[in-house]
Amino acid sequence: QVQLVESGGGLVQPGGSLRLSCAASERTFSISTVDWFRQAPGKEREFVARIYSNGGSTFYANFVKGRFTISRDNAKNTVYLQMNSLKPEDTAVYYCHAGPSWGQGTQVTVSS
Repeated sequence: QVQLVESGGGLVQPGGSLRLSCAASERTFSISTVDWFRQAPGKEREFVARIYSNGGSTFYANFVKGRFTISRDNAKNTVYLQMNSLKPEDTAVYYCHAGPSWGQGTQVTVSS
């Protein structure tokens, strides 16, 4: 089972940007569909974005369209989530998901 490690979270002011990374332990990651989810305190985990194995097809939750961009570098076994125009309601732990595997999550806090 592939292991996933997220990084790049932190504290940012409203309107700011962050780029999250999801690094995988195996090269088979390159043929996997990869999702980003998030979970805010007291709320259920929710889907954020998806990228298919070819990297050309992506899908986003409505609440991030136009602000977040998912991409991948298969040579590095890494998927990215570029987050722009961040809002306080984007505060959550962000998780990477591929097949049966989940990462440990990375905290994103948007606050002034």
